[in-house]
Amino acid sequence: MPAFPDARDYQILFLSLFLVLGLSTRDWTLKPEIIATAIVTCLVVQVIISHVVSAIRLPSSVSSARPSINVRSPLITALGLSLLFRTDRLDIMALAAGLAIASKFVFQFKGKHCFNPANFGIVATILLSHSGWVSPGQWGENAWYVAVFLATGGLVLQRVGRWDTSIAFLGVYGLLEVGRNLWLGWTWDVVGHRLMSGSLILFALFMVTDPRSIPNARIGRLLWAGAIAVLTFILRNYYFVSTAVFWALFALSPVTWLLDWWLPAERFAWRSSSTIQVEQQGVNSPYPPPLEAALVPQIAPLRSDAA
Repeated sequence: MPAFPDARDYQILFLSLFLVLGLSTRDWTLKPEIIATAIVTCLVVQVIISHVVSAIRLPSSVSSARPSINVRSPLITALGLSLLFRTDRLDIMALAAGLAIASKFVFQFKGKHCFNPANFGIVATILLSHSGWVSPGQWGENAWYVAVFLATGGLVLQRVGRWDTSIAFLGVYGLLEVGRNLWLGWTWDVVGHRLMSGSLILFALFMVTDPRSIPNARIGRLLWAGAIAVLTFILRNYYFVSTAVFWALFALSPVTWLLDWWLPAERFAWRSSSTIQVEQQGVNSPYPPPLEAALVPQIAPLRSDAA
């Protein structure tokens, strides 16, 4: 039996280790209060919106019941923001964290997120506030970082079965970069510099593979990840956008709904020994199993989905 029954526990552990690794070995100017702001804001917004949504969806006779609060998801989002988003202002980090969590509840269809929460928080905050930034070169091109990311990311992706998405993204993007390099007659050092970026590997393993916001069908995931790679290549090489991966993911995230409609497949559901979130047929109950069992006759016609 694995140490952690839920793959998100591994993700929380590894993202925390990456944060410690980056702070201790890279010259990051990340303040502890910024990290604390991201974590507290994500958890508080998750709790508030979960209660509001449950109160709206349930009849008054059962609205006083306490919904179970998902803490893993907001923790992962907070750690992702701490790793990727840079700002010196607490209010800007709070804005990014709040928008990230709110996006899960606002932009969803049949219980499925439209956007990766951390990606949405970063892009929306930059667009709205013109503050904050992403530092794609913060990990450099050190092979040790790449090896650590591949090992830990591989463990998580093996548990959730989404290796295909990372391979499709890195494969298509790598082929395009190699082709451009050959066309221009550059040395292979240039390709190595582009493909050995720690930030690119981190994105490919931990952000573009979010099972709650990517296509359900394998062929859909391959097409979607390939499209993100192509758009990233265009933005980076022809429009010189250094943060192209984040903009490409943001722009193509809504296509997931179209691919799920075109290529129907079973939806991913997180599983653990203590909690099972049933997401098939648009169901994701915010209540613990015993309470849900008692309320099923009353809430079945009303419930749709929760983050």
